[in-house]
Amino acid sequence: MEFTDVVRNRRMVRRYDPARAVPAEVITSALSNAIRAPSAGFSQGWDFLVLTMTQHREAYWAATADPDDEPDSWLMGLLTAPTLILCLSDEGTYLRRYAEPDKGWTDLDEAHWPARYWDIDTGMAALMILLTAVDEGLGACFFGTPPDKHADVFAAFDIPRDRKLVGVVSMGYAMPHPKSASLRRGLRGLDQVAHYGSFGRHNPETLAPDR
Repeated sequence: MEFTDVVRNRRMVRRYDPARAVPAEVITSALSNAIRAPSAGFSQGWDFLVLTMTQHREAYWAATADPDDEPDSWLMGLLTAPTLILCLSDEGTYLRRYAEPDKGWTDLDEAHWPARYWDIDTGMAALMILLTAVDEGLGACFFGTPPDKHADVFAAFDIPRDRKLVGVVSMGYAMPHPKSASLRRGLRGLDQVAHYGSFGRHNPETLAPDR
């Protein structure tokens, strides 16, 4: 599939065919592409926990469930995903990397970082997984885990406490489901979000080279 088509066809898929497993080679391809994502200082402070066995997926959902609540349609759809990939960031890897001689910092102070690149880079790696799914003819969705459930998830899968759960990618063969109501907001166009030369200038003619 052409790259432009992959980008345009990417959707957050929230319901899957539970009878069709994701081929192992597709998961490997998605992870191989994920580790090609950019990372500050080539730190690569990410880990990916893949859950394909029924008992492992059920353990994730059990760890994140509120026993007093009935599953809504969103959750019922995601429960059909045959593969879950937990995307974890590792802050310490970045702090240690930038304390090395070629980076110049001599301490592990978070104040050096205007943004948490360990989370940003892990998010970009997750996008690689989403795009790979589309390229392979599957669907995927990136979603978060309730903050108060992170400790339970970490305990269920022996995840080191110095990691952070940035999000989860569900993957499988897409099944029809209602569109998200959020789509009614519409896509913001370049005439709104692209600025040329200075903020508020939306005319791309300013991209013309100097003469």
